[in-house]
Amino acid sequence: MAGRDGTEDQKAQEAREAREAREVDEAEDGEDPVEREAAAWVARLSSSDATEADRRAFETWHGADPAHAAAYAEMDALWRKLGHLPDPRPRKGPPKTLAGLAAAALIAGALADQTGLIDRLRADLWSGVGAIEHATLADGSRVDLNTDTAIAVRFTERERGIELLRGEASFDVVPDPSRPFVVRGGGLSVRALGTRFFLRADGADSPVGVAEGRVDVSGEGGRAVVSAGEEVRLGDGALQVTAADVERDTAWRDGRLIFSGKPLATVLAELNRYRRGRILLLDRTLGARRVTGAFDARNTDDALDVIAATMGARIRRLSPLLVLVGSPL
Repeated sequence: MAGRDGTEDQKAQEAREAREAREVDEAEDGEDPVEREAAAWVARLSSSDATEADRRAFETWHGADPAHAAAYAEMDALWRKLGHLPDPRPRKGPPKTLAGLAAAALIAGALADQTGLIDRLRADLWSGVGAIEHATLADGSRVDLNTDTAIAVRFTERERGIELLRGEASFDVVPDPSRPFVVRGGGLSVRALGTRFFLRADGADSPVGVAEGRVDVSGEGGRAVVSAGEEVRLGDGALQVTAADVERDTAWRDGRLIFSGKPLATVLAELNRYRRGRILLLDRTLGARRVTGAFDARNTDDALDVIAATMGARIRRLSPLLVLVGSPL
C-alpha cells in the first residue's frame, strides 16, 4: 500500500511539474488563452465554409466575458492589418500587445498547414516547409521540389502532364517528341520537348524561367516562347519575356538562396517560404534597403542573424512562429 501511495504521489508531482512547465512556456511565449481563442474565432469566421452554427457558438463565446469581446476586436483588427481581410473601418493603430501578433501568427500558420495538407493528399510528390526534395519520373526526367511544394503526375500515352498544385518545381526534361512534357500551375501552362526550366504557382512576379532549351508558355496573359537565360514576368496582365540569371534563381536546388541587390522586404518574403509561421517587417524604409548575399535555405534563423549583423536590423523572435524585423531602437 505504501509503495502504491508513493507512486501515486510521484505521478501527481510529475503532473504538477508538467503543468507548471506549460504555464512557464506560455508566459515566456507571451501567449494568452483568450487571445488564442479570439484569433481562432477570427480565422474561423473569415473562412468561406463558416456555418451558422459557428456564428452562434461565436456569439455565445463573445458575450460570455468582456475580455472575450476585447480580445476579438484586437485580433480582428490585426487580421485585417496583416492583409487577410479587407478593412472598411478607419485605422486605429497597431495592436496593443505583441502576444496578439503571436496568436494571430499561430492561427495563420495552422491554416496554411491545413491548406498544404489538402494539396499533399492530392499529390504524387511533395515537400514539407523548409525541405527540398529530388525525384526521377517514370520517363527519366528529373524534378526538384522547392519548399512546401506538391505535384500530381498525369502521364498518358500522348502527353507527360504535371500539375503543380502549390509551391515551385524545377524540371530537367528527357526529350520525347511524341509525348510533349507539359506542366500546369498558377494559371499557366508550360510546354517543353527537352529542356530545364522552373515554374512557380505561388503568385510570384516571375513564375517561369528557363536554364536550358526553350519552352512555350501560355495563360490568360497570352503566349510566349522563352529561351535559355530568360524568364516570364507578369506585368499588366501580359506575359513579358526578360533576361534573367536562372541558375541563381534555381540555386535552391542545392540548398542555397542567392540575392543580388534585392530589397530586404523581398529577401524576407523569400526566407519566409522556408519556415513555418511569419516574418513580419515593421519598417518600410528598412525593407527598401538592398541585400546581396547567399544564405542556407535550411537555416533561415542564421540568415536573419546575418541580416541583423550586416544591416543593423533588430530581430525579435516572439515565438517559433513569429519573428519581427525592424530598425534598431
